[in-house]
Amino acid sequence: MTVEEKPVQLPLDPELQAMVAAGLHFGHKTSKTHPKMRQYVAGVRNAIHIIDLEQTRERMQEALNFIRTLKSEGKMLMLIGTKVQLKNFVKEVAEECQLPYVAERWIGGTVTNFGVVIKRIQRMRELEKMLAAGELEKYTKKEQSKFQREFRDLEAEFGGLKSMNALPAALFICDLDKNLLAAKEAKQKNIPVIAIVDTNMSPGLVDYVIPANDDAATSVKYILEKVKEAVLQTSVATTMIQ
Repeated sequence: MTVEEKPVQLPLDPELQAMVAAGLHFGHKTSKTHPKMRQYVAGVRNAIHIIDLEQTRERMQEALNFIRTLKSEGKMLMLIGTKVQLKNFVKEVAEECQLPYVAERWIGGTVTNFGVVIKRIQRMRELEKMLAAGELEKYTKKEQSKFQREFRDLEAEFGGLKSMNALPAALFICDLDKNLLAAKEAKQKNIPVIAIVDTNMSPGLVDYVIPANDDAATSVKYILEKVKEAVLQTSVATTMIQ
């Protein structure tokens, strides 16, 4: 019996049921499934591949353990998610966890040309301080407008990276299809990649694969809630030890 012919049974486990309710199990059409993702497929329903949530849970736990280790060692995780239905939640979770993030657009060279990027971030901080302190008042209106426009442009591109002074220790990518360049750049710099990988994508660039639906906001939210829990709990535990 081929994978496509296997009947899909609903799980009895409460955790797996919650994952089903969030839609983690829905992959893409069978015709779009990447060959390397077939190992994570449990069956098919209405020509859509259904992801094996037992494997999703196992792989997600491995990723969360890695994140806990990073956090306990004081290392930085960058969160990336730019699909329209995801970016607000990505920003919310990142800010709650005090993580650098990209929620609008990945700027080419963010990690491979970090020396240039950090200068742009420093310029953004400088302008932000000038604006907050009212230092622009000594300039003409035309000059003030120029500085304000420059700050808005920099904030739009690098606002989520404001806290960064060094390369991240790892990337967490919510939508690999939209941010494949981020994964490629991370590989060039030997930065581990954690990613939600849907059935239509190759997991080849990902060190910690979480096989799951990356299109549904409910699916990504479920996973990011687990990430947030891991980060915040580790932060509390580390603080208590110190």
